[in-house]
Amino acid sequence: MSRSEHSRRQLEAQARKLLERTFTGLDSLHRNVLTALLSRTGTGWRLLVKTTLPSNDGRSADAFLIGRTGVLALLITDGDPDDEMTRQVLRHAKERFAGIPGPQGRALAESAIHLVVIGSGSGRARQDGVYWRLTESGLDRVFRRDAHLNQRLVALIAEQAERRLRDYRPLTVQLPDRGPEAAGLLDATELIEDQLGAAQRRPFDSWLTFLHPRQNAIVKRDYAGPARISGPAGTGKTVVALHRLRHLARLSTGPLLFTTYVHSLPSVIKTAFDRLAPELEGRAEFTNLHAWVRRFLAERNVPVNVDRRKIDTAFSFAWMAYREQLQILEPSVDYWRTELDRVIKGRGISTLDGYLAAARRGRILRLNASQKEHVWGLYEHYQRGLADKGVHDYNDLIELGRAELVKRPLETPYAAVVVDEVQDIPLCGLRLLRELAGDGPNKLLLVGDGQQQVYPGGWRLSDAGIPVQGRGEILKVNYRNRAEVLGFAQRFDATNRVDDLDGADGVALRAAESASAGGTTATWRGASRDLPDALVSAVRGLPVRRDHSALIVFHHKDLSRCTEILRAANIPTLALENYTGEADGKLKIGTVHRAKGLDFQAVLVLENTLEGVTGSQAEEERRELRGRQHLVAATRARDFLWWGVLDDSAPVDSAPVKSAPVESEPKPKEPEKVVEEVCVHDMPISWCSLCRKPPPDVLPHGYRTGEGNSYHNDPDCTWLRRGQGRAHRQGKNVHDVTRLAWGSVTPGELEPCEHCCSPQWMRRHGHR
Repeated sequence: MSRSEHSRRQLEAQARKLLERTFTGLDSLHRNVLTALLSRTGTGWRLLVKTTLPSNDGRSADAFLIGRTGVLALLITDGDPDDEMTRQVLRHAKERFAGIPGPQGRALAESAIHLVVIGSGSGRARQDGVYWRLTESGLDRVFRRDAHLNQRLVALIAEQAERRLRDYRPLTVQLPDRGPEAAGLLDATELIEDQLGAAQRRPFDSWLTFLHPRQNAIVKRDYAGPARISGPAGTGKTVVALHRLRHLARLSTGPLLFTTYVHSLPSVIKTAFDRLAPELEGRAEFTNLHAWVRRFLAERNVPVNVDRRKIDTAFSFAWMAYREQLQILEPSVDYWRTELDRVIKGRGISTLDGYLAAARRGRILRLNASQKEHVWGLYEHYQRGLADKGVHDYNDLIELGRAELVKRPLETPYAAVVVDEVQDIPLCGLRLLRELAGDGPNKLLLVGDGQQQVYPGGWRLSDAGIPVQGRGEILKVNYRNRAEVLGFAQRFDATNRVDDLDGADGVALRAAESASAGGTTATWRGASRDLPDALVSAVRGLPVRRDHSALIVFHHKDLSRCTEILRAANIPTLALENYTGEADGKLKIGTVHRAKGLDFQAVLVLENTLEGVTGSQAEEERRELRGRQHLVAATRARDFLWWGVLDDSAPVDSAPVKSAPVESEPKPKEPEKVVEEVCVHDMPISWCSLCRKPPPDVLPHGYRTGEGNSYHNDPDCTWLRRGQGRAHRQGKNVHDVTRLAWGSVTPGELEPCEHCCSPQWMRRHGHR
């Protein structure tokens, strides 16, 4: 008998004896279920059992089980409870646990409290209304649910629950001491934490392939078709994908492909894979999607001509023809170019009817049928320009590759295809990848996170026809960023415009649990004249090796500016597009688009405040995009983050002004007439729901509930959550928290929350 099996039997024997001493007259169902649950308290779970069992009061749970998956209110019965009973039991549970601190110090979310009804016999688990139905034989499912809490929080929640639940008693069992020979041994959790700490202490190169022991099961899982891995930044998605690629390589003999939309990522991943599995050199191909298609078409002798200069010229002529009709809707030419690249051609739309019917996911600016016809005219003019010049754009390149694959598939198909940063790949690219990999077992793995989308637009994976239902993994623990760095990154409001790849609820970075303490952050804010000294000082003061660090910007003009500053200071740099993952003593530098998917020990970020924000819907879309880009930049850092803000909006002191002649009697100043600025809709700005500016302590986008009368900066505002709790206790509908722009609020409809729309809140969250 193995040691683990022997320990399990010891715990079960203790549990049976404890239950016999504590309760009399338990039926077999209660006895078997409580024995199984109680034996788990020896491995960190906490169990609170009603003092009088069996109980038929119908208003409260028989027991509460508290662990890493949350709080489970348990009803032990063979019968099916009616709706009224389940509502009362769940209400009792939520009231007793209301206000107990949860992750990040916030109150434990009601979504972490679940009702489970356990019956006798065997059978499949099922969701039945508001509760989860299990049987004795399926109790292990309780312990296989996704983890939300760490051990410290489990203990904190259980201790407070014991004081609140006076009709319940805590029960626990534990293994007897093993004697002197066991001294110094660590339990499983301590061993895992020690492995994480040891990985962080080793050279940074080895950290890039560190697989957390809890993720090993995903690496070896068998999927019957296409699968996906999602989760917030820093949860180890790419590392899991790398280890899975090695696992699949050892199980097969065919070639493998790792691809992504990011130009700079494949070479870095290849270097990491070569360190991880040197014996598999040459088995796996690492390349970005466009490079793969170019090579494939060249091998098939399919003519293709991608010329960036001629592409730009074709679009410029098309824009000149339709600028008058479209500029009144949105003056930015980049917005309409993105409409063509990411919505029309990126989704493979080839007819006006198709465009009229398309849901423009990720685009806030609404277009009616007449306006879409103007956009379609722009598209057709652009297409004629490409044809006249004999060139293809990047979407054409992908469509040519897909058509060739459909016509004649690969002679030697890939054993597996892994796609990283999938959220930035257009739908036409996803359709190509499906043709490339097929739907066979373990053939296609998609890895990504909608919160890290750095290009405009959005999609649903179902639009690409890739079936992944039931084959999805969501990672929730952040292993990359130390606590201080993660806390800084969690402040960014990054809206997810891509679903969780199979329709499931995604996990935002705010909800991610930090696995690593420590870390350091620093901030700077100043004008252009102060940037050289601040940037050079920050680089020279880096607490880690320079070649394990990166400088990330959001605009090409800032990239050029910073490159010149560092060159003048004799600080060697390497552009991110040329980075291969090898140590070279140089600071890496590039835009956030090139930094996607990369890890660094230290990161410096430069943000430029002058972005021309006006409050329109198109600008709101750009704010959302910038929020996601800010999150991506901040989460590239493991140990140290420097965030610089370039702000030239403050008035610059002018040269001294000569004294004016002294007059015997100064002329009285006439009162200035205050004329309110008129917006683009020919209304005073304060009257216009689209253009009016927010009050000083109100963010341009915030949150409300369906029936609420307040506008909140914070979706987790204490008073917002209290209002929802009050509505729940009164039996009213509890509306979801929704995101909205201040400019979309009808004047007088909502008032700023006095708690989170305050100077104190703004300072605490770094907005001042």
